Amino acid sequence: MKKHEFIARVAFHAGMTQKDAEKAANAVFETIAESLERGEKLNLIGFGAFETRTRTARTCRNIHTGAAIPVAEATVPVFKPAKQLKERVNR
Repeated sequence: MKKHEFIARVAFHAGMTQKDAEKAANAVFETIAESLERGEKLNLIGFGAFETRTRTARTCRNIHTGAAIPVAEATVPVFKPAKQLKERVNR
């Protein structure tokens, strides 16, 4: 599903215009991004939790040449689904 399809479904389910649904969706995405940027954990009961984790620095190999490539430490966003969401997806 692409973003415009997502917004159309939100508009349908919420009974609002697509412009209003787009504003609401963008506000939700921006709030999640800001929370993760500050290093906060965002827990949505019944849906899941967004958080950040630090991936340690490591050395990888180029599969074609075999040369070692250093990969720097990075902070990555992680989503852990709630039990209710897992159950709903696996029905």
